[in-house]
Amino acid sequence: MHPPPPLAAAMDFSQNSLFGYMEDLQELTIIERPVRRSLKTPEEIERLTVDEDLSDIERAVYLLSAGQDIQGTSVIANLPFLMRQNPAETLRRVLPKVREALHVAGVEMQLTAAVSFLTILQEESVSIHTYAHSFLQVILLHLEHRDAGVSNAWLETLLSVIDVLPKETLRHEILNPLVSKAQLSQTVQSRLVSCKILGKLTNKFDAHAIKREILPLVKSLCQDVEYEVRSCMCRQLENIAQGIGTELTKSVVLPELIELSRDEGSSVRLAAFETLVNLLDIFDTDDRSQTILPLVKSFCEKSFKADESILISLSFHLGKLCHGLYGIFTPDQHLRFLEFYKKLCTLGLQQENGHNENQISPQILEQEKKYISVRKNCAYNFPAMIVFVDPKNFHMELYSTFFCLCHDPEVPVRYTIAICFYEVSKLLNSGVYLIHKELITLLQDESLEVLDALIDHLPEILELMSTGGESSVQENKLSSLPDLIPALTAAEQRAAASLKWRTHEKLLQKYACLPHVISSDQIYYRFLQRMFTIMMTNNVLPVQKAASRTLCIFLRYNRKQEQRHEVIQKLIEQLGQGKSYWNRLRFLDTCEFIIEIFSKSFFCKYFFLPAIELTHDPVANVRMKLCCLLPKVKSTLKIPADKHLLQQLEMCVRKLLCQEKDKDVLAIVKRTVLELDRMEMSMDAFQKKFYEKDLLDQEKEREELLLLEMEQLEKEKQQNDGRPMSDKTFEKKRRDTKTPTTLPKSIPVSVPGTSPGTSSTSKEIKKSKLIRSQSFNNQAFHAKYGSLDKCASKTSAAAAYTPSVSGLAKTSMISLSDDSFRTRNASSAPSSFSSNTPLPGTSRGTGSSADPKSSGSKDTQPRKATLKSRKSNP
Repeated sequence: MHPPPPLAAAMDFSQNSLFGYMEDLQELTIIERPVRRSLKTPEEIERLTVDEDLSDIERAVYLLSAGQDIQGTSVIANLPFLMRQNPAETLRRVLPKVREALHVAGVEMQLTAAVSFLTILQEESVSIHTYAHSFLQVILLHLEHRDAGVSNAWLETLLSVIDVLPKETLRHEILNPLVSKAQLSQTVQSRLVSCKILGKLTNKFDAHAIKREILPLVKSLCQDVEYEVRSCMCRQLENIAQGIGTELTKSVVLPELIELSRDEGSSVRLAAFETLVNLLDIFDTDDRSQTILPLVKSFCEKSFKADESILISLSFHLGKLCHGLYGIFTPDQHLRFLEFYKKLCTLGLQQENGHNENQISPQILEQEKKYISVRKNCAYNFPAMIVFVDPKNFHMELYSTFFCLCHDPEVPVRYTIAICFYEVSKLLNSGVYLIHKELITLLQDESLEVLDALIDHLPEILELMSTGGESSVQENKLSSLPDLIPALTAAEQRAAASLKWRTHEKLLQKYACLPHVISSDQIYYRFLQRMFTIMMTNNVLPVQKAASRTLCIFLRYNRKQEQRHEVIQKLIEQLGQGKSYWNRLRFLDTCEFIIEIFSKSFFCKYFFLPAIELTHDPVANVRMKLCCLLPKVKSTLKIPADKHLLQQLEMCVRKLLCQEKDKDVLAIVKRTVLELDRMEMSMDAFQKKFYEKDLLDQEKEREELLLLEMEQLEKEKQQNDGRPMSDKTFEKKRRDTKTPTTLPKSIPVSVPGTSPGTSSTSKEIKKSKLIRSQSFNNQAFHAKYGSLDKCASKTSAAAAYTPSVSGLAKTSMISLSDDSFRTRNASSAPSSFSSNTPLPGTSRGTGSSADPKSSGSKDTQPRKATLKSRKSNP
């Protein structure tokens, strides 16, 4: 017989199938039963009900006396609130009930009480004297609770209380009872608690009292019969040594540490070793060379034969150990410690023979995990080892080890070395070129965790790479690393393809540093279009915003006029006029970044009109977002130069008030109108209250102007190739402007307003303008990535105006007393980002003294019609 077709099987409603369905329903019923059992009966609800008329204090007393455990736990959790509201009544009526409840309380109530007592101490609801009188005995009573978690919780509370208690209280309430609690006749738990209390008490008494009252107990506990007590006391010796001073440490603590370092218990030896490493700074050179160094050597020699946990601790502290003993190493000892470190860096890698994991015993797997931890600790200590061998010897001594750590088969090791990569780069300084290939390797790592760790300091790393570790501006050295840009693009694509959008967002934010390390053309052809794609296709809003801001920074430092205009046009047409309302929302985000990063004149010239035209958008969310942005938009205007733009803005707002039908948008419009009315308009002339903001904006505008000037200089060099005299002239101009060599050297773009027939007077003006800008060129193009954020953060969105660029290009400024109130003409407009063919948008220089009617008629035209005739322009 042939099997029935799949459809028939799916439609089979035979008796067998029904029985199967009944079994499934029974399983669902079983799952539901615990839920039904958890419902409270009327009698239970009655028992849990409390009279609503009771005050907080009375309710707390009632619940602690007659309530259930969960209600009592709730009252104890609320104890800090009661102390804040009524401390006297809480101490008199509630706290006695709390003491009674804690005698028979479970673990949850005990933990809650420990936290509440600590909170009351931290909030200082009562005086220290009152706190000690009311709460200290309760804390001490439960220190030796049978549950280790509860005991530790109360101990943490007590250790915090010790910090603030006066000496007399500490002596009578804690130190004197501690003498009996630390005896061998007491439980191990009691002696462990005594060790930790002794370590805390040391800093509260003078050296004489410590020597007389505390050190005898310390010695007794260091020689305890239980290894757990000896180990615990050994770890407290660091605190005790800091409290008793150098002399007593050498005479009392050091002998105990030497004895404990030879203890039969591995955990005791480990505690002694770690304490010795942490106390290296206290001991003098003789103690280090004669006592500590032999102990450390012995410890290192035996570590491979001992438990791997000791090896893990040794690898973690090796950097601190080499630093502390650096001055007393002989050349042979120095070499031995270095070889020991190199051996740890490859520990466990030699044993990988391609075996099947299913055939490995659990013991071997556990051992391999410990080896991974050792190599991870070695990666953590790698910067310290560079200092140990001297950065000049890095290539001969440590490069191969660094290579192995960057190519380690385990992600935690590569993750740790990626975190340390920036520190390694700083230490190598001029030798940073040695680790170029390792940077590419980590950028191409298959694990996004490694990439995420590396990009935290990616701008600083790339800056060190580009300058060769030197602060002075010089030839870009990333040209010797052709794989960098493919690695950066591949890293972004891997992050985009993953579900870890936060890594993708962070990577896009860090890519904003690229204008400082690679050329403008490389950014334009390899990164700009990718930013557009992310803005238009990615589904994660923070990622889209990060791409938008980075794109704006790329545009900010782009040096080719045609490329700048193409990017601006694509932003307006594909986002501002996009079919998807989501793209139009991203356009408004981009406008916000433009206002933050660029000068006000740049925004008004290209983005002002396209932005406010979205007041006619059919989607309410777009209009709502635009209304929230309008105060920042208005802050870019300056009177009287931008009077025509102000009129268009006011007209758009009036239309929204009159025609808006969406109630949410209308409510935002009304709030925005009030905010716009309160805003003070900036004027052409400097105003005292806006002086700092005006200077920041003027600097931005001068930077934008310099982009054009440098572009023109490089064009002149190209045109004069082959003529030595003209080359000399170009070099002289270039020296005058301090043109950075990290920027692209050949950008054949014509600049409006300049021609071969330019008069000598205009040349002199241009030359003087370049000389005046010398002091700021380096900041404009070689500042760190953080400087741009700092500049942006200082720029307020409200009431900042753009200083007149005509002051840079002409000797006179427009007079505010001009009866025609005319705007700046084309000759006085900012020449930066200008073009022979206008882009969609507006310019402060093109606005005439048209009356409000003509301005209004422009605004009433459809949005697409306004830009239609200019779409073909670059």
